[in-house]
Amino acid sequence: MTKEGTKEMNVLRFMQKREGVMHAMFWIIYLFFPFLKAIGKGAFPSFYSELNDLFFGLIIFYVSYLLFFPSRKKIRNGILLFALFCIVGYLNLKMHNWMFQGSHAEAFWYYSLSYISTYSILALFAYVLYSLKEAYKKQVALDTANLKKQVAELEGLKAQINPHFLFNTLNTIYSSALKTDAKTAELILKLSDNFRYMLHEGQHKYVPLLKEIAHLKGYINLQEERLRDKVIVNFTVEIDDEEQEIAPLLLISFVENAFKYISLLKGKNHSLNIKISLIDQSFKFYCENPFEENNKQHTDVQWQESGIGITNTKKRLAYLYADKHVLNIENENSFFKVNLHIQL
Repeated sequence: MTKEGTKEMNVLRFMQKREGVMHAMFWIIYLFFPFLKAIGKGAFPSFYSELNDLFFGLIIFYVSYLLFFPSRKKIRNGILLFALFCIVGYLNLKMHNWMFQGSHAEAFWYYSLSYISTYSILALFAYVLYSLKEAYKKQVALDTANLKKQVAELEGLKAQINPHFLFNTLNTIYSSALKTDAKTAELILKLSDNFRYMLHEGQHKYVPLLKEIAHLKGYINLQEERLRDKVIVNFTVEIDDEEQEIAPLLLISFVENAFKYISLLKGKNHSLNIKISLIDQSFKFYCENPFEENNKQHTDVQWQESGIGITNTKKRLAYLYADKHVLNIENENSFFKVNLHIQL
């Protein structure tokens, strides 16, 4: 929603919450306005006469507000509303004559037209108030629908991450098992811990940063075992509040992407630099890995086309930290760099 839309919504919400007060203030002004208008003129209107007008004005206003305007039969209601003006105006005049034992028969049309014009203004005010109230209800319904849609999309994005991570890690364990490596059991335990994190903590909207970092370390350990001499991971963490919350599974795609491209490189001891810091709720994530453009064509086509990974992370960032994050991704001088800053 734009800033202008937010301001309009705030005004509508304010009016909705104080609708009763607005009604009371309007009718107080309606009752005493003739007295204020008569100040300095010497002759004040009768208070009982104004009460009489107020009573019939209330009938016009709330019949219009509660019955006519909510109905969709506009033409029929317009005719009925005008008929109501005439009937109520006639009753108002008769009641006035009865109360004050007078007769305005000689000026019947003058008073009738006067009442009709007054009632038209009251009906117009009722329509404006009704329209604002309906606009607020529609906006609330729209916001609720959008929120549900965003939650569903976020859950879908997180659900896509799980099998992607699982299949990659299972490949690691499979390779280790073929070699009858003694570390296979340890790798299975680490996979179990990571998968448990995804199933439980990953379903929450936010988790403590400490848990997210622990999950990231577990994944890094698995990939270090898979790539062994091919990669050297420099992983540094500096946080001043371990319980500060962050969206789960938000960083894994960047790290997974880094290992993906390092696995395609020739040679050994390629550096992967990962830095995480949190100072005064200012979260920063940095990931840097070597990269060769020519190797991109050899990556898993299914992985590229599925939209999983960084694309999903960008969408989640847009939903969860709309105006509170800056993400810069660069590919220069054979290095792929990710800089993420979130104001938590």
